[in-house]
Amino acid sequence: MISRLPFSQRIVTAFVLMTVVVSGSFSLGIVGVVHFVEEQLITKELHGKLSMVLHEDIKAGREPRLDARTRFFASNSAEYPIPERFADFPEGLTEIEDEHEAAYVYLTEINGARYMLLQEQQEFEDREEILFSVVVAGFLLSIVCAWGLGVIMARQVMEPVARLAGQVRHRDQLATRTAPLSPGYPDDEIGDLAAAFDNTLGQLRRSIERERLFTSDVSHELRTPLMVISTSCELLLENPLHDGQREQIERIARAARDMNDLVRTFLLLARSGPAEDAEPGSAVLAEVAQEQALLWEPALRAKGLDFELINEGANTAGHNPTFLRTIMANLLRNALHYTARGSVRLVLEHDGFRIEDTGMGIPVHEQERVFQPFVRGSAARGEGLGLGLSLVKRICEHNGWNISSTSDGETGTCFKVSFQPSRATDQS
Repeated sequence: MISRLPFSQRIVTAFVLMTVVVSGSFSLGIVGVVHFVEEQLITKELHGKLSMVLHEDIKAGREPRLDARTRFFASNSAEYPIPERFADFPEGLTEIEDEHEAAYVYLTEINGARYMLLQEQQEFEDREEILFSVVVAGFLLSIVCAWGLGVIMARQVMEPVARLAGQVRHRDQLATRTAPLSPGYPDDEIGDLAAAFDNTLGQLRRSIERERLFTSDVSHELRTPLMVISTSCELLLENPLHDGQREQIERIARAARDMNDLVRTFLLLARSGPAEDAEPGSAVLAEVAQEQALLWEPALRAKGLDFELINEGANTAGHNPTFLRTIMANLLRNALHYTARGSVRLVLEHDGFRIEDTGMGIPVHEQERVFQPFVRGSAARGEGLGLGLSLVKRICEHNGWNISSTSDGETGTCFKVSFQPSRATDQS
């Protein structure tokens, strides 16, 4: 399971845990060694004293030569009887430690007789307690020091990572030619990460540059044949023609005009940054809507559809005419293709416009996907590639506009374009 803790906190935690393990083991080792050495020394000392008492003092018929802290008992002596509470003690060393007494009892058995030395150890126990308190204090202090050292080390380790993240986070990395990041870092893992980012960013820049050059070159080269087609159509329309011929030439001229708008759109998107606009905002929404209504109303009515252009108070702000015409034409073309009966409405609002139809609708799970390149709905018609709505989405994002679609999934779809971006767009 991947930890969700920040990397700096994981460094601090690792320092503290390592100190707890090492310092805890060391402290427990000290306590164990003290107890072991204490037992060995006390056993040796009491054994020597008891041997001296038995082989020297008792044989000589004198009192045991012991200090005030040590007392002698023997099971075969009425003068030094073993207290009843020690009667069941095993041979060897036994430690007594309770609220009233701290002592060591050493007992040995010779020829059926039991001999015992009792040595008070209260002073030694007090010193031992002080030693253990120092060990515990050192253990806690080492944890605090480990935490402080971990914080310092985490800051030192994370500083280049945070600096690299801040440099990578810049939004102008792709738009401007910035210096590579790797020379500013040592030849370590962070330097490798910076070099990998430089390499990836370079490949991405080259890919985007190739795409821009391709789009720009293709768009530029297509304008010449389109101009020839448009001029030829104008010249043909000046000659006497019957209705069928004139209608076909007008269709060619209209298609050439649509292609010219698409070429200009691609050229503007290729040359302009997200906040730039290659053409002044000179087109008024109502004028563009009236122009598109004249172009698309005959085709809609020829299919048996009603068409309405409704002005609900469109403002007179200027917009890029190429972008606005391309968006409106693509949405009207979609409405024409996907509406078999009923009507299509172009409604102008104060901050944008919407196109409503009574077609088959878009399922809820497809309403976001239809704006992706090469994605067509489950009820796709015609030979389109699924790029129209993707182009509309791209133009809206380029201009900071917002486009959304609503549909009941069965009958009717409404595409709404707002010149005021939504809050979600602002936050992103």
